[in-house]
This record gives sequence, structure tokens and C-alpha cells, in this order.
Amino acid sequence: MPSRPDPKAIESVLLGGEAVYTREQAVELAGADPELAGRVWRALGFPTLGDDSVIFAESDVEALRITDSLLKEGILDEEGVVRFARAMGQTMARLADWQTSILSTLMFQDGNEAANPLMNQVKELLPDVERLLLHIWRRQLAASTARTLAVMSNGNDIVPNYYPLIVGFADLVSFTTLSRELDEVELAGVVEGFEATAADIVASGGGRVVKTLGDEVLYVADSPLQAADIALRLASGVKTHVEVPDVRVGVAYGPVLTLHGDVFGTTVNRSSRLTSFARPGTVLIDDALAESLAEEEGLQVVKVRARHAHGLGLIQPYALRRDFDAG
Repeated sequence: MPSRPDPKAIESVLLGGEAVYTREQAVELAGADPELAGRVWRALGFPTLGDDSVIFAESDVEALRITDSLLKEGILDEEGVVRFARAMGQTMARLADWQTSILSTLMFQDGNEAANPLMNQVKELLPDVERLLLHIWRRQLAASTARTLAVMSNGNDIVPNYYPLIVGFADLVSFTTLSRELDEVELAGVVEGFEATAADIVASGGGRVVKTLGDEVLYVADSPLQAADIALRLASGVKTHVEVPDVRVGVAYGPVLTLHGDVFGTTVNRSSRLTSFARPGTVLIDDALAESLAEEEGLQVVKVRARHAHGLGLIQPYALRRDFDAG
């Protein structure tokens, strides 16, 4: 019978050493406040175990020292430390699950269920992945900071995380039917294909994927033309993949609250409702975006029947199409 990877052995490799400290010992060695250390640990998404549980490695102690220094040096206040921890914990948890899924899938595809290949993969990948992670985070932070500074310097009297933005949803039309017809592996392939294709289209068009929800992708763009191009490419491009059914797209333009890496507000809700109104392979946009695109060459903006949306009242959708006769 094939041996299974030892979780403690993998944990030791990833943490740079075995867990040797209890919570009390780790907090004392770090010189951190016990109450804050507990809040940070929970914010990172880890369960609170008994005081006698040996779950902390030397690297955990060092992380506590760094966290405590941010507070003592006045770089962040206590709430800031906890919010930073929550942001990193939630993001890294999803990233870790995603990467583990990729590694385990590759291992089982090769027909090898032994512990050593996975352990060897982890050891070999770790240094390069750490460097890539730091570089990608810095690149994303630079891009996010530049966007925020641009908003703050535009002269409008608005808060940095509440400003006009274009929000789009792309929705797999036949996902419910597919979930009944396909097994779990086949359905996962459809979802991964959809997400990968959508992410490529959004990124290449200058937009940003905010999150994926299985059968739905939420994205944002800064300019009307970017948003229009992305939406039309999603509506026409995804269906060329035989494994993926048609998508419908809804796009809205207006003030958006950006918080915790997500977007909120009436504009987001309006985009979602427009998506539910759209037919397979089509794009519906709201009146604000329609007005911005009305004079753009190569596009058709056609007023369609107004619809009532629960909680939003009457919405006036517009069908967005390419004008192949233009020019």
C-alpha cells in the first residue's frame, strides 16, 4: 500500500523547523502582548487550541516579533495590525489551497501516491515560489497604490476607497444543468477552463479580476472602452471552448466601495442584475456606461426593454454589440 505524506514532516519543511512551543512560550519569547497575539492568530484564520498544545515553530515566534515591532514602533495601531493579518490570512489561505490542489493533481496524474515525490516537490519549489510570491506581491501593491493615488489626485472630493469604477459580471449560463450532468472532476474542468479563459481576457484587456464564484467572474475596469472590449470578448470568446457553455455579461458604471480586495455598492448590484437579464452570449450595460460609449466608433449601443430589479427599482439596460459595418 502506498505511503502517505506525513503532515508534520511537510509542516516542518514549510515552517523551517518542527513545532516546539506552546502558545504561552511563543508569546513570551516574542515579547508580544498575549491578547494581541491571540487576535492576530485568529485573524490569520487559525483555530485557537489549548494552552498546552505544541503548535508554534521558531518561525512563528519571529513572525510574532515582527508583528509586535510594527505596533511598538507606531507603524500600525492595534486595529491596523489585526486588519493586515486578516487580509494576509484570508488571501494566503486561498492561495495555499489552490497551489496544493495543483501539486496534488499533478502527483496523482503521474500515478504516484507516494509521500516522497510530494515532499521533494515542496522542497524544490519553496525557494523559487517564495521569491515569486514576494515579487508578484510587490508588483500588485505598486499597481494598487498607483490606482489609489490617481483617484486621490483627480481633484474630486471623495474618499480613496469610494470612487467611480466599471464593474462587470460574466456568468456561465448552463452551470446548474452541467452540475447535474457531469461528475465532480468534469465539472471542475469546466470551471477551471472558464476561470482561466476569463482571467486571460480580463487581464489582457486592462481589467482586473476581483473574484471568481465558480460559475461567475467579477471584474473591474477603469475606462469604458476597456470594459466594453472585455465584456464583448467574454461573451464571444468563452463559447469557442467546447467544454464551456455560453456566458452572459452585465456591466455597470458608477461609484464603488473597494474594501478587503472586494467591491461593494449599488453599481455592483446593478451589474449582477444586468447579467441575470442578459441572454446567452450577449452583453447588457447600464445607462451610465451606455452614455459613455454612445459615440464610440465600432460599437453599437441599443436600448432594450426596461426591467424591474428587486431592491434597485427600474433598470434601463442597453445591449452592447460590435458594429462591424463601422468605417
